[in-house]
Amino acid sequence: MSKYQVVGIGNAIVDVICPSDDAFLSRMGIQKGVMQLVERERGEFLYDSMTSHTKRPGGSVANTVAGLGALGLSTAFIGRVRADAPGRFYAEEMARDGTDFVNPPVPVKKADQPTSRSMIFVSPDGERSMNTYLGISAYLGPDDVPDDVAGQAGILFLEGYLYDKPGGKAAFEAAARACRAGGGMAGIALSDPFCVDRHRDDFRALVRELDYVIGNEHEWQSLYQTEDLGSALETAASESGMIVCTRSGHDVVLVQGEDSVTVPVHEVTPVDATGAGDQFAAGFLYGIATGQPLDVAGRMGCVAASEVIGHFGARPEADVKALFAEHGLIRGD
Repeated sequence: MSKYQVVGIGNAIVDVICPSDDAFLSRMGIQKGVMQLVERERGEFLYDSMTSHTKRPGGSVANTVAGLGALGLSTAFIGRVRADAPGRFYAEEMARDGTDFVNPPVPVKKADQPTSRSMIFVSPDGERSMNTYLGISAYLGPDDVPDDVAGQAGILFLEGYLYDKPGGKAAFEAAARACRAGGGMAGIALSDPFCVDRHRDDFRALVRELDYVIGNEHEWQSLYQTEDLGSALETAASESGMIVCTRSGHDVVLVQGEDSVTVPVHEVTPVDATGAGDQFAAGFLYGIATGQPLDVAGRMGCVAASEVIGHFGARPEADVKALFAEHGLIRGD
């Protein structure tokens, strides 16, 4: 029996969230609606420009794992923080959300990289523009992957952003090997189209090697270098055990072997789109972990995503399991 139902590995990032408008983004040279990596000096400048902010633990896969922990699954997260104030905050919040943060904060030393952070500017239309300074999380390596965690995971969820550093790539691959050797299933989130552009050959290989892959329409199109989404998904489905494609405002496409389903999305006016993909993954993986059919798992993902875009922040505030019951996806207590 697995020690953990789901284990995530990815960047441990403190999200610093601030409302903004398009004029501010233009003035600051921020590209709207995407994640940009920034250097420490740029990150500190953007932080100082925030008139007000909310601080929350983040990181794409960490958000997904936290959502799964809130749903009652046994979860763990592999990631790196410094033993500074943001790092201690991060580790404590992950534990409070019900997830084992298995890597203790790294002691502070002079000139060391601090805990990672992302300055997130949220526009009135709910779009989020993320400016991420990776800090110490960029130095995650295979030594940070405990065999008794990754090797005892029922499901391992990996973050594509880890491929931006050699150590992260090695950690990712070590975790995937340990999970699959222990009988678990390993999969990846493609992260964003620019990440796909940077690592296209590696990600195409992962589609063939891993058990499932989750991406949005732009990421799948980037992966196969085509504007024809149908063609991209057909190629992916022929190579992978399971693929998921989310499309903003449109049906979600899920394919597993000969089983292909589309799940309708009910339009919701977003307060903050941060975390929509992360919580879709949480709902979907909850369905897979609990043995639900593919279409039910997809609907669970949509319900979880709808909840998180209704408020600021990338993690759920409502009882998502109760929402599943309201939608007839599980039996209520």
